[in-house]
Amino acid sequence: MQFVKSGTHIDFMSRRWIFLGISLCLIIASIAVFLIRGLNYSIDFTGGTLVELAFSKTPDLGTVRDTLGKAGYADAVVQTFGGDHDLLIRLRTRPGESSAVASKILAVFQNDPQAYPGVQLRRTEYVGPEVGKQLRNKGILALIVVTIGILIYVGFRFEWRFATGGVLAMLHDPILVVGYFAISQQEFSMTVIAALLVIMGYSLNDTVVVFDRMREDLRAARNGSVAEIFNIAINETLSRTVITSFITFMVALALFLFGGPVIHGFATALVIGVVVGTYSSIFVASPIALWLGLKREHVLKRQFISAKDRKDGATL
Repeated sequence: MQFVKSGTHIDFMSRRWIFLGISLCLIIASIAVFLIRGLNYSIDFTGGTLVELAFSKTPDLGTVRDTLGKAGYADAVVQTFGGDHDLLIRLRTRPGESSAVASKILAVFQNDPQAYPGVQLRRTEYVGPEVGKQLRNKGILALIVVTIGILIYVGFRFEWRFATGGVLAMLHDPILVVGYFAISQQEFSMTVIAALLVIMGYSLNDTVVVFDRMREDLRAARNGSVAEIFNIAINETLSRTVITSFITFMVALALFLFGGPVIHGFATALVIGVVVGTYSSIFVASPIALWLGLKREHVLKRQFISAKDRKDGATL
């Protein structure tokens, strides 16, 4: 099964500066928006109460906000959830407030049965401010630990120019995903952190496959520049890359469309991450390795050293 015909020769490397320029602009924009606007952290990180209510008829969001404002909850965030009759209400943690606030919110609407008949409490979640802060710190720590682990793995497996390109391409993807969440102000929760970890692993795996073929071709080829051999390797793995990315994207899209609000952030991050991960493995990782001055001699020298080490070990 091939989406790309064998013998295809697309000259990716001749346009590498264009793609690197696009990626650099996107990274700078993502970081700038993140610093200016920040992220819309969920109660997982900020602490607070999440209340899901079900109404017998479709409620008007403006009226609901006015009702909550009069009851002293003007800062409540109200949004539809699931069906038209369901609402999700998020409230920040207040000093001295506990999970009992959910009952108070329900009572606000039950006290006006004519405007809100048959209102029911479906779900409530409470996260204290200290717990939220700990979760945020642990999420950041998880990303750092994964990055360090990948740095060690790639550093041992590949020549350092390959390794640098792979790691920078891997970091390229979560930065763009975070940039999207900063621009859209979509809720950033623990499930999004999990998606970022998945994206980093997916992107690196895709890059390693391409790099392995490049390394094999550099060792086998006698003629041609490094850029030409890179083009050959990318074209040889292009069918595999397209098929893998397409299937993964379809799964992520299915979660996005039918997974429901609970995993919407996770699915959104995956959909974006699969696209940018495939892009970076072709248009970011390889050009960076080439820009760092990778030559055939570097790969052959590493192979010679590895073979010598194996021979010396066998002698011992």
